[in-house]
Amino acid sequence: MAISQTEFIWRNGAYIRWADAQVHVLSHGLHYGTSMFEGIRVYDTPSGPAGFRVREHVRRLIDSARIYSVDIPFSEDEIVTACKELVARNALGSAYIRPIAFIGYGSIGVVPAKETPIELFIAAFPWGAYLGDEARTQGVDVCVSSWNRLAPNTTPTGAKAGGNYLSSYLISREAKSRGYAEGIGLDVDGRLSEGAGENLFLVKNGKLMTPPAASSILQGITRDTVITLARKEGIEVVEQALPREMLYLCDEAFFTGTAAEVTPIRSVDDKTTRAAGAGPVTRLIQERFFGLFDGTTKDEWGWLEPVRAASAAKEASHAVTR
Repeated sequence: MAISQTEFIWRNGAYIRWADAQVHVLSHGLHYGTSMFEGIRVYDTPSGPAGFRVREHVRRLIDSARIYSVDIPFSEDEIVTACKELVARNALGSAYIRPIAFIGYGSIGVVPAKETPIELFIAAFPWGAYLGDEARTQGVDVCVSSWNRLAPNTTPTGAKAGGNYLSSYLISREAKSRGYAEGIGLDVDGRLSEGAGENLFLVKNGKLMTPPAASSILQGITRDTVITLARKEGIEVVEQALPREMLYLCDEAFFTGTAAEVTPIRSVDDKTTRAAGAGPVTRLIQERFFGLFDGTTKDEWGWLEPVRAASAAKEASHAVTR
C-alpha cells in the first residue's frame, strides 16, 4: 500500500519537511537492522482525533531499545507529545503514526562506537485497512508458511525491532506469492506463533485461544486490548501453546494488530473455517473494538488520548527547522 505523504516529519525534536527526512547510507540501522519502531493508530472519534494507547506503544518502543542497550535520547512524555502534536500539525483526522529509533551514522562495526548517535524520527500519515478494505467483513485467506518464527535465545521476539521483520518479510512474501493475503508462522517446536505482522486468535466452542509469549510472538497492544474486551464480555480467554491443526478445527479465527486491527480469517491452507469469516465471537470483538472509536464502547481504560487541535499546533510555531 502506497504511503500518502504529509507535510511534516518530526526528527530529534524538530519538525522538518517530508522530503527532508533523510539519513546517511552508512547508518548502522540500515546495515544491521538496529532499529526499533512502533505503529500507532489515530481515530477520528466523535470528540475529535484521538490516539489509541499511544503511551503503551511509546513505552514498548523504549523497552525494545532497552533490550538492545540503545538509549533513546527522549523521554516517554516527550515522544508521546511529539506523536500527538505531529498529527495535529499535519491536520490529520485519522492517521497512522510511525516512530522509529535507530543507531545512526558514525560507525560501521557490528557493535557501534559509543559516540554513534541514536536517531528518532516520527511520521504520521493516512493509512487504511492493512489487509484490504473488504477484509474486515469478508475475512482473508491465509496459509501456514514454510518459514518458522525466530527461535528462543536467538533474536528476542519481545522487541519490535527492524531486524526481526526479515522473518515477517519471508513469511508474508511467500504467502502472497502463493495467492494468499497473509502467512502464519510456526514457532521452533512447530506450534502456532503469529501472522507475519499480526497476532493470532482462534475460537473453539465459544472459548478464545491465543498463543502465549513463549511461542515467539510479539505481545501486541491490540492483542491485549482484545483479551481485555473479551473478558469483559464474559468470554473465556486462554493463552496456551496450540498445534497447527487447531487452525483447521477452530470455529473462527482472526488476526489483530495496529495495522490489521481485527481482521477475520476466512480460510487457512484452503480449508475454510466453520464460520467462513467473521463468526459471532469475532463480530462481537469487532463491535466492541471499533466501538471505542465511534463512542458505542465506553473507554473505561483511558486508552484514547485526544490530539491537540490542528489550529493550536500550527499557531504554536510556523517555523520549520531543518
